[in-house]
Amino acid sequence: MSEALLVIDVQNEYFTGKLPVTYPHGSIVTILQAMDAAHAARMPVIVIRHSNRAAGAATFVPGTPGWELHPEVKKRPHDVLIEKTLPGSFTGTNLEAWLKQHKITTVTIAGYMTQMCCDTTARQAFHHGYTVNFLSDATGTLAITNSAGSVRAEELHRAILVTQQMRFSQVMNTVEWIQSLSLFRS
Repeated sequence: MSEALLVIDVQNEYFTGKLPVTYPHGSIVTILQAMDAAHAARMPVIVIRHSNRAAGAATFVPGTPGWELHPEVKKRPHDVLIEKTLPGSFTGTNLEAWLKQHKITTVTIAGYMTQMCCDTTARQAFHHGYTVNFLSDATGTLAITNSAGSVRAEELHRAILVTQQMRFSQVMNTVEWIQSLSLFRS
C-alpha cells in the first residue's frame, strides 16, 4: 500500500489546554476511527506532535500536560512519531525521508488545526508531489479573533476545506475514506 495516515497534533492542548477545538464536534472520534481503519488496512500511521521551544511559550511546551498526545491517540498503534516545531510537518523533520523510504505516494490528513498545521502540511505534501486526502470531519479548529478580525470555527473550517478541494487535496469525510480503503483492498 502506498498511502499513509498523518495524525497531526492531536495533543491535550486542544482538549484540556488553552486552545480547545470546538468544530466539528466529535472530531476526536473520527480521528480515532481513521487510525483504527488505517491500522486494520495495514496502512502506516504517522503521529506528528508539535513542540514549541520558544522562550516563554504558553502552549505545546515539551514535557507539559498540554504537549502530551491525547490519551486515546497515545495508546493506539502507530509506525512512527515525528516531532515538529513549525506548522508544516515536512519542515525540519524526517517526514519526507520516512515517506520515501516506505514508498508512500499518498498521504491522508487528520488532526488539528484545520487552518494551520493540517492545511500547511497538505500544501507541503502537494508541493512535494504527493496525492493528498483531507478528512473533513477528522480535522478541526476553533473560533479565532486577532487584530485582523474574527472568524467562527465553522466558517474557518469550511473555508479551508473549500480551498483544499480547489487544488491541493481530495476532501472527504472519514466514512468515505474508510470505504475507499475497502475498495482498494478488493
